[in-house]
Amino acid sequence: MASPNTTANIVELAAQISTAVAQLQEQLSAQGAPSPSFAEDSPENFPPNVSHLKDTILDATANLHEMLLDPLALLFKFASISNLVSIDAICRYKIPDMIPPGGQISFEEIAEKTGLQKGVVRRFLRHAMAMHILREVEPEMVAHTSISKFLTIPYINGWVNFESKDTWPATTRVVDAIQKWPNSQEPNETGFVLANNGKTVQEVVTTDPERAMRFGTGMQAINHVPGYAIEKVSTVYDWTSLGDARIVNVGGSRGQAAIELAKNFGNIKLLVQDGAGMIQGAESGVPEELKGCVEFMPHTLFEPQTVEAPVYFFRMVFRGLGDKYAVEVLKAQIPVLRPGVKILLQDVVMPEPGAIPLCRERVARAVDLALECFSNGRERYLDEWKALLAAADKRFVLHKVYVPKDSLLGILEVHWDESGAGEV
Repeated sequence: MASPNTTANIVELAAQISTAVAQLQEQLSAQGAPSPSFAEDSPENFPPNVSHLKDTILDATANLHEMLLDPLALLFKFASISNLVSIDAICRYKIPDMIPPGGQISFEEIAEKTGLQKGVVRRFLRHAMAMHILREVEPEMVAHTSISKFLTIPYINGWVNFESKDTWPATTRVVDAIQKWPNSQEPNETGFVLANNGKTVQEVVTTDPERAMRFGTGMQAINHVPGYAIEKVSTVYDWTSLGDARIVNVGGSRGQAAIELAKNFGNIKLLVQDGAGMIQGAESGVPEELKGCVEFMPHTLFEPQTVEAPVYFFRMVFRGLGDKYAVEVLKAQIPVLRPGVKILLQDVVMPEPGAIPLCRERVARAVDLALECFSNGRERYLDEWKALLAAADKRFVLHKVYVPKDSLLGILEVHWDESGAGEV
């Protein structure tokens, strides 16, 4: 991969694109997979073994496109907030759901169904069409693209609702929050708090059922981020190496990850810990055949750990916390730790610039800013993880980092080592 400080010229980029596209098409044809398109029935994902070619093409085409833009045009591309307006509008009015599969609908019909004027409908839809969301198959007749078809998934529609009503207003206040509370790690000193009359995310979701539902529905969309789906938790680490272990899943929500692990590894048992309100009724979601393998216990992150076990598992917990609070969570485990105990942290190790394809790096850095917006949390680089562990206790020793191909979400395996030796 090229250094981030060196950029190919337009001829070199064009050659990269041509070569990689030819290789991609050859691979797809050999596997009987369709070529990418905006067709309504185009598959969402590529075969796994062509991901490197996809990354190469995305990076080269992005660099070529952006190299040819004037400075203002490039800034407008990345700074424009109007794109979300039309996406919000078509999702809020559920316009994709109005289009019959394989069929079409007129601007006039959409206007009647939404109660909007035809001119307003045309304005929103043609803006969305310029982004390949929907298509105008003939004058004023609307049909699906693969993107608008994707928006008919209820929780994806819910994610757009969450982004427009919750994320967007809060994001506009991030820099205000930084100016007001420089270097803060407090969850009540964020852009979200400024945009919500002084309320934190926790205060909002516990007092406003509608917004709590929106948060929950929106979070399901994360399953479409490579490596983040619950189903992938079984492949990110060699769980069989733990033997007949009992795993305490700290901050395990309603047991989604624990259930997935229990389904795939019959030799492990999992105790899910979370707040009493979060786990209330969660047992009902455990399949009957796994009832003895997944159990629940009310326990919050900052309470001293009371359950002795050989393994403690945290999935996407620390990214939502500033270092000050992440250290407290680690320290809370110490009362029950013994030599040889493993602490498995499923989280992100941030890449250095140029270490991964640009298309994925941009996603990682955008998510990092979202964590700042909502909770003053952050993604961490490897040196920051090591510093965090050392700040909690020198006996937390980072043994190994597992990051699967095509995913930033991996496992940091930490050992409780009273000798303090063996760090990676």
